[in-house]
Amino acid sequence: QVQLMESGGGLVQAGGSLRLSCAASGDTFSDYVLSWFRQAPGKEREIVAGVTWTGVNIYAASVRGRFTISRDNAENTVYLQMNSLKPEDTAVYFCAAGHRLRWKPEEAQRMSNYPYWGQGTRVTVSS
Repeated sequence: QVQLMESGGGLVQAGGSLRLSCAASGDTFSDYVLSWFRQAPGKEREIVAGVTWTGVNIYAASVRGRFTISRDNAENTVYLQMNSLKPEDTAVYFCAAGHRLRWKPEEAQRMSNYPYWGQGTRVTVSS
């Protein structure tokens, strides 16, 4: 099992930047796919970005070119650098993890592919 804790959320003006962090503890960090999801008020939770155990990155079309996901296996941390933020990026952002032996690439965007979740960190982008 792995425990996840997000940080770095806050209030930012449109066009600004934030960096989210997700610190993991427990199982071997490098064996996991780490992804960021977000949930806006009244909307379903959706994938934002993910990084596999081999370093392959996945991005939702809505954030590609603005957000960058990275992982530091030595620090057991995954980051989400968010630039050129828009009001529609306002949401609670969640870190999620799935073990490489059970994670299904064809279901990368599915919440069910990730047994482990953090509590979330709120991001608010003002216009």
